[in-house]
Amino acid sequence: MPSTVIRSVAYRPETRELDVLFTTGRRYVFHEVPVQAAEDFRAARIKGRHFNARIRGRYRFSEICED
Repeated sequence: MPSTVIRSVAYRPETRELDVLFTTGRRYVFHEVPVQAAEDFRAARIKGRHFNARIRGRYRFSEICED
């Protein structure tokens, strides 16, 4: 199901980085995210709710600013 707040999600298992692009255009990389947490997020029916409950505030992150 498409999300109203999350445009795309990508996961790099070799670095354990979860890349989340929001519909606002802001992009964040979450660090040290376990594979299962990334898979659960991808499989979530309501991605925004899952993100708020299981990702936000649990993992260190960096905002990616693209010019």
